[in-house]
This record gives sequence, structure tokens and C-alpha cells, in this order.
Amino acid sequence: MTVLLVVLGAALGASARLLVSRRIAGERATLLVNVSGSLLVGLFAGLSPRGYALLGTGFCGAFTTYSTFAVEAVQLPRPRAARYVALSVGLCLAAAAAGLGLAAWAV
Repeated sequence: MTVLLVVLGAALGASARLLVSRRIAGERATLLVNVSGSLLVGLFAGLSPRGYALLGTGFCGAFTTYSTFAVEAVQLPRPRAARYVALSVGLCLAAAAAGLGLAAWAV
């Protein structure tokens, strides 16, 4: 059952990422999905294992993208790449912490 929840969540997450990438181009799309996905992972961390399998592992796992982030960072000129990596990592960590805080506050 858990595998099916992950698959369902992944189908929804990948579709959502496609919609974002069609509306927003380049690094901004990747930054948006990774930061919002980090916020959601933090928020969903307090869910039951089944809920987290669907939303955290499945949806957020397919919605966020480390591989695109890595390729974009390598292709950017060095000073811009360093800023992009620092901004992405910093915002994603802050978003995940904010999501955890929201989850704790809501419970």
C-alpha cells in the first residue's frame, strides 16, 4: 500500500513541477519548486507514515529537483553559480524549518 501512495504522490508532484516549469523559466522555476517543496516536506513531516509516503516522499520527492538544480549551478558563470547555490540551500533549509514550525504550531 505504501508503494502505491508514493507512486500516486509522485505522479501529482511531477505534474505540478511541469506546470510550474511551463509558466516560469530557468533557475527561478527550480528555486521556486525546491523552496516550496522544502516548506511542504517540513509541514508534512508530522503526518502519519502513510500520509508522509503520499505527500512527503511521493509528491515532494517528484516535485522538487536536485538534478536540475545541480545542472543549472554548473552551467552558470562561477560568481553567479555560487550565489545561486547559497541562495537555494539557504532558502530550502529555512523553508523546511518554517514548515516544521508550522506543523508543530498546528498540532
